[in-house]
Amino acid sequence: MQRRKFINKTVLGTAAMVGFPSIVPAHVLGKDAPSNKINIGQIGCGRIARSHDIHDTIRFDQARYVAVCDLDSNRLADAKTLVDDYYTKTAQKKEYAGVKTYEDYKDMLLDKDIDAVVISTPDHWHSQPAMEAALAGKDIYLQKPTSLTVREGQQLRQVVEQTGVILQVGTQQRAMAQFRYAAELVRNGRIGQLHTVKIGLPGDPSGPEAAPMPVPSNLNFDMWLGSTPEVPYTEIGVHPQNDYSRPGWLRIRNYGAGMITGWGQHHYDSAAWGMNTELSGPISVEALAEFPKSGLWNVHEDFFVKHEYENGITVYTSQGYTNGIRYEGTDGWIFVSRGAYKASASDPVDKEKSSKALNASDPKILESEIGSNETHLYKIDDQHGNWLDCIKTRNAPISPIQKGHKACTICLISDIAMQYPRKFQWDPDKELFIGDDEANSLLHRSQRKPYGTDYVAI
Repeated sequence: MQRRKFINKTVLGTAAMVGFPSIVPAHVLGKDAPSNKINIGQIGCGRIARSHDIHDTIRFDQARYVAVCDLDSNRLADAKTLVDDYYTKTAQKKEYAGVKTYEDYKDMLLDKDIDAVVISTPDHWHSQPAMEAALAGKDIYLQKPTSLTVREGQQLRQVVEQTGVILQVGTQQRAMAQFRYAAELVRNGRIGQLHTVKIGLPGDPSGPEAAPMPVPSNLNFDMWLGSTPEVPYTEIGVHPQNDYSRPGWLRIRNYGAGMITGWGQHHYDSAAWGMNTELSGPISVEALAEFPKSGLWNVHEDFFVKHEYENGITVYTSQGYTNGIRYEGTDGWIFVSRGAYKASASDPVDKEKSSKALNASDPKILESEIGSNETHLYKIDDQHGNWLDCIKTRNAPISPIQKGHKACTICLISDIAMQYPRKFQWDPDKELFIGDDEANSLLHRSQRKPYGTDYVAI
């Protein structure tokens, strides 16, 4: 290895239910008809919101940010300034009255003028606000990973299908032309019969010990913890108080699973595109991993995961591979990555290993054109723009909850396998480990009342 060492039952809605929401958002009728603005509320105003989600939504003329929400009052004030400054410097200055602010997203969801929300919260706060937003009739852009546990993802999928809201998962690699083109080349046999996929993902480092600290007056720490266990506050366990650099919660198991979910959902989602397995999953998983022996951060470091699929494809994932996806077939290989792209300035991208966005065993493979009678995949230019378009058309977005949940599930069962040195058999339809009660008990976590998806009234 290179670098550092090592459900609620799913309810399938009827076609009519999935095609159109039973709760009709405000923008569909009246003064906010589809020809006018889509009123947006932002939930979570940290690093990803500021550098990615707000920026990539607000620039579309059809979107209008009307509210921002964060349980850190300093970040809330910064977000208000960010949005207000943007609009006062545009042609909309005369009609702009200022963005509303909320500490509690539930109060925001009561605002009937808000049509849709962007959720850019920590991982443990993804599924619950998305479920509640769907029940309030709001369309949703949801940062990945889709859920903290498999069970949460199932609960969210159920609610989205029941309400028919448009939910776009933030797996924006689908908007990057090289990932779509690579998947199309593989799906159309340009490397022969696909048999192996190798995915490169980094691990996370260990961290220092961290003594308890007084909770800052600007932070509602109890709400920030949400459904997770009550623990003492420490700044490196939450987010920086003086900047928007990479937060420490990303490296703590209470709030996520580390890079296997943080970046893993992107790559597993893209790989499934090329494998034609977006709505299924592996039939087995086994893994090895190293974990920190001390310090506050406790997600995986160096790791290796193997998945087997019913169609004969084997997927290997490791820190030892170049960051990206390598499809290997009987007639050659294709490698695809983001290149030097970063979602935020503090992303740990290894430029030397990530500079090549598209490569192949034979350059002629990349010169191939996809014929009119061959497989063409969903093509978009922008993940947020596609979401906004689908809000108006009510068509399915490129990354719907069904596909997002399946990709996230692969990440989550991989994390479970990292903790136990044995091979697991997985049923991708029932979404259960076969004959393994211990492993199945890890598909959900106890939730600290009153927070958590288990306490959402459906």
